[in-house]
Amino acid sequence: MGPLQPIHRPPSSRPVLLVVALLLLLRLLSLGLYPLSDATEARYAEIARKMVELNDWVTPWYDYGVPFWAKPPLSTWITAASIKLFGVNEFAVRLPHFLAGLAVIGLMAGWLRRRSEREALLAAALLSSCVLFLVSAGAVMTDMAMTLGIVMAMRGFWLGLHGNDADRRREPWLLFCGLALGLLAKGPVALVLCGTPIVLWTIVTGNLRLAWHGLPWLRGVLLVSALSVPWYLLAEQHTPGFLNYFLVGEHWKRFTVSGWTGDRYGTAHAVPPGMIWIYALAACFPWTLLLPLLALGQRGAPALPAATDAQRDWSRFLWVWALTPCLFFTASRNIIWTYFLPGIPAAAALAAAWLARRPNPVRTDRLMIGGMLFIALAFAATLGVMQVRAGFKSAKLVINALQVRHIEPGTLMFVGHGIYTPAFYSHGTAQQVAATADLENILVGSAPAPRPPRFVALYGTQWAELAPRVQDRLQPEGRYGNYDLYSVRP
Repeated sequence: MGPLQPIHRPPSSRPVLLVVALLLLLRLLSLGLYPLSDATEARYAEIARKMVELNDWVTPWYDYGVPFWAKPPLSTWITAASIKLFGVNEFAVRLPHFLAGLAVIGLMAGWLRRRSEREALLAAALLSSCVLFLVSAGAVMTDMAMTLGIVMAMRGFWLGLHGNDADRRREPWLLFCGLALGLLAKGPVALVLCGTPIVLWTIVTGNLRLAWHGLPWLRGVLLVSALSVPWYLLAEQHTPGFLNYFLVGEHWKRFTVSGWTGDRYGTAHAVPPGMIWIYALAACFPWTLLLPLLALGQRGAPALPAATDAQRDWSRFLWVWALTPCLFFTASRNIIWTYFLPGIPAAAALAAAWLARRPNPVRTDRLMIGGMLFIALAFAATLGVMQVRAGFKSAKLVINALQVRHIEPGTLMFVGHGIYTPAFYSHGTAQQVAATADLENILVGSAPAPRPPRFVALYGTQWAELAPRVQDRLQPEGRYGNYDLYSVRP
């Protein structure tokens, strides 16, 4: 065998690769340019900050003395580790999730490169520019960590059966490590989102015997258990009641009970059944619009060669993977659009396989570049408009205003539930009261003892909800972002 020859990409592919790199660079540079916003990002960032402060790496804490049982700790671990390295700031808490997104793109591209360089490039372009993926790759959430685990598992399964000799020895362990990551990122739902497409594909294609004998299932299950089960047992030991709430509440009632009232950490998201399909179309924008337009524009082109049996097996695998989140959550009435994120890598691979077979690659590349530039400009413009119009519901600016005046944030009070940026930006010192009525009890009392100057930050209609005698106690200090700052008169 002669020396390996360098890979030569078609000239038209180089601009696509450049725009992919620029899009990812834009996302990286944006991580520290806008504040955390209530509620999702700030909630998970604050839980990670408390993990570092309390040095408790077993139990995530929703508030001091209140354990966070809604999710396993993988995303909190990586966020907390970044805080340890880079401090308490937006860049630090978002960076691990951006790196997880890069890992997803890298795993998919490396997998598809075994089929063709062209498919790998197109999939990377599609994946990085789907609006949900672009937003999630740098948002403090649990979803990208789980998606990384699912991609690892699906790649390990496929290449463990269809790869070369080295792949068949190595890749199956990626399957089981991915399942363990999924269990530590979101819990048993990760097993469902991996197991459903694997089982359906093996049955539909008649590959059950191949899958059963081709992978080290017994050793793999032992590995998954060794990596994930100890944390579940420690979590129940540290805070009894966790397993019942997490397994029954979060994994059954959340998806079957519309407006589930047992949520300890917020409110349920009541939506009509089947809403996941609408979310899936929105998640893949702009390609849900641009790819059909490309297909319509190529009507009358010569028919593509018939697919081989191997190509059909590959397509079926990707289809069941991409559609599993939609099928699983169709009946659920308590979901959000990020639930489709694990299906986006498969959808990107499907679209890449189709695009790679188009007769006019130059036209395809122009479409890819146009779509990526559009989403990049839309993303940048959205951040810019929200900055100018104070569109982020965040306590950052009002807390900074006090710190500039050398006033401790502990003298500042916020009103309401479901707000987490006050705790994050004040390092847990800002005071929070549940309702405006509670604020009245605090500010209007009989002969209050002397205390340092106090401040109140109000959002939206909260000023109008205050009784006149409470309003009389407040002196306006200015507007900072979404919040009006008041000092409390003696």
